[in-house]
Amino acid sequence: MAKDRTRDEDYVGPLRRLLTGVLILCLLGVFLVWRIDSPRVERIRAQITDAVVPNFEWVLTPLTATVNLARDFQSYQRVVEQNQELRRELQQMKAWKEAALQLEQENARLMDLNKVRLNPRLTHVTGVVLADSGSPFRQSVVLNVGARDGIVDGWATMDGIGLVGRISGVGENTARVILLTDSASRIPAIIQPSGQRALVQGDNTAAPPISFVENRDVVRPGDRVVTAGDGGVFPAGLLIGQVAEDPGGRLRVRLAADYERLEFLRVLRNPGTEVLTDPGGLVVPMNEGAAVPVNEGAAEPMSEANAAGSASAGDE
Repeated sequence: MAKDRTRDEDYVGPLRRLLTGVLILCLLGVFLVWRIDSPRVERIRAQITDAVVPNFEWVLTPLTATVNLARDFQSYQRVVEQNQELRRELQQMKAWKEAALQLEQENARLMDLNKVRLNPRLTHVTGVVLADSGSPFRQSVVLNVGARDGIVDGWATMDGIGLVGRISGVGENTARVILLTDSASRIPAIIQPSGQRALVQGDNTAAPPISFVENRDVVRPGDRVVTAGDGGVFPAGLLIGQVAEDPGGRLRVRLAADYERLEFLRVLRNPGTEVLTDPGGLVVPMNEGAAVPVNEGAAEPMSEANAAGSASAGDE
């Protein structure tokens, strides 16, 4: 058995070396043939390619599919990365859109403030609403203007369209505004075009009721409600809103101001109304001890009669 195994090894070694040498020679020959630039060799190469390559399509099919799968996976990775990048850009665009809308709204409100036609004597200070300190029992906001800006208690505040409230409490840098909807608000008003006088009373609702109407029969829903100017607190003619009627038949005011978005308020400097203290030249002042003026012609007979009366009284 050992001898047979030794004989097999003696034949296998030289055969292996022979086959290796033949394979190397063949590869070298193929390499040389493939590298020779000759028309004849080129035809031989073309014939070999035409004969061999079509027969290896079944071998190339899974290889091609694998290459395509790898390319598709790379494309999928790129699509995923692009999708994530587009999502980030979309989030940024949403943030920019929101900022642009806020700026557009603020710009529109400021433009509305500039379009409001008011009495030329009523100059104003525009303030930004810092906080809404409203509650179920108190409706108010805080502005970033105060005593340093010359703000005084009682001055009216408006947004771009209608009356919002009045100043109630002034600090050095801030001021509190009591809204028309506050339960402590009472505004003398005139309903146009009927000219009926009324009182707008806040009740902590979005539509304050109208009370003390002189003649309700001439008041219609949709009539304009403006300040009357009584009491000298508010200037006359400031728009409050329009008349509306609730389901119970009570008259209310649909406020013109946008209470949902109070960002800028205009504080009207009210110079007040001049108080008449001088009676004037046509009115005689009624002072104590003042003599009643009479004409000179009637004064002498009266004095003579008085003198006669006094003399007769002395004789008696």
